[in-house]
Amino acid sequence: MQFTFELTDTFGGEANYSWVKRHAHQTKNENPSDLSLVRAAKAWAGWQEIQCTIETWGETIAIHPAGMCLVLFVAPSDQV
Repeated sequence: MQFTFELTDTFGGEANYSWVKRHAHQTKNENPSDLSLVRAAKAWAGWQEIQCTIETWGETIAIHPAGMCLVLFVAPSDQV
């Protein structure tokens, strides 16, 4: 299954999109856990040692690193 990681800046706590970095992440598991997706996304962003707040909005996960004006979204991709 394929997921999209989308990293962008925030303004006033909301995604700002003045710049954005995207990554297509392929998993071997057809139904990966949220924890495995968060770990993969944090590794991609280089945030393994940074404490983050996690929000789940249906199929989308938002990862907010402590002390940074950034957000990393994880969402399923409809591309194969």
